[in-house]
Amino acid sequence: MEFIWLAIGIAAAGYFISDGLKNFQNPSAKNLLETLDDSDEHELIIENDVHHFIGVTKEDAKKLIEEHPSIPHLVLNNKVYYPKAKLREWLMKIGG
Repeated sequence: MEFIWLAIGIAAAGYFISDGLKNFQNPSAKNLLETLDDSDEHELIIENDVHHFIGVTKEDAKKLIEEHPSIPHLVLNNKVYYPKAKLREWLMKIGG
């Protein structure tokens, strides 16, 4: 049984070493965690969950949405959705 764990450990170490060597000449390449983060590019957040994404209370998120009608959003079947990637960009723009 311990040989199985040893084999798994060697395989994982080989993967991470090869991934590091692959990106050695390209330091701006995305690592595994960054590529997983890109998967939210096309995700939509419903209006009631925006406060979770922003990290504020529901009341603060509602006030922010009221004060900034230019916030990127979509209306589908009378429901408001916010694209995660565009919302993140918009927040960075107004925060900076």
